[in-house]
Amino acid sequence: MIQEQTKNQRLRKFVKEQVRASLLKIGRRLVVDKGAEFLTARKLSDASNTSIGTIYNTFATMERFIAEENMQTLDELYAEMSAIIPDKNPYLNINRYADVFSAFVLNNKNLWILLYREHLFNAAQPLSAPYLRRIYKIEALFETQVTLMFGALSKAERRTSLQVLGMAIFSLSGFLATEPTGKLRKLNKANICKLLLNTYLAGLDGLKKVKHAL
Repeated sequence: MIQEQTKNQRLRKFVKEQVRASLLKIGRRLVVDKGAEFLTARKLSDASNTSIGTIYNTFATMERFIAEENMQTLDELYAEMSAIIPDKNPYLNINRYADVFSAFVLNNKNLWILLYREHLFNAAQPLSAPYLRRIYKIEALFETQVTLMFGALSKAERRTSLQVLGMAIFSLSGFLATEPTGKLRKLNKANICKLLLNTYLAGLDGLKKVKHAL
């Protein structure tokens, strides 16, 4: 009897995980094909031939469903950035990360808009620990190179500067993921991202020189 109950529990868990994975895959395709605004419980239910009740039983809320989609986006971004083989020159490495980041956003505009909107509209809501871990992994790639370049700065100064950089790049990413109009069509979006990054590096270099002069 106990073995039969255990077997049934494992089967139910397996089925639930299969439903979860299927819904995430279908929801992701909806965003890619139709846009972030298209992703609703009703549209997901229609596309997956799954009841809305099943969707909520699996994810509790659409906000949680979207958070899982966004965590997958962050995983994909990290995979592409971490594939870079570091050079001895940390400045070159940082600019390579900027290139990969820009290209990822430009090549996955609808998925990035889904992530961007959630941060923008729900800024007051705390992020889950799994979500934060993904962000920290991406930040750590930059932090390692910044430490090599500006080791004279304190850890607190580097962390604060990285937080400022993160907010600036994330704000710019919304521009990268949207279609420009008028004269903005002629701008190279990736170059704007690198310009921001190098302005940041120049600022840190200036801070380092001030500290040495004191």
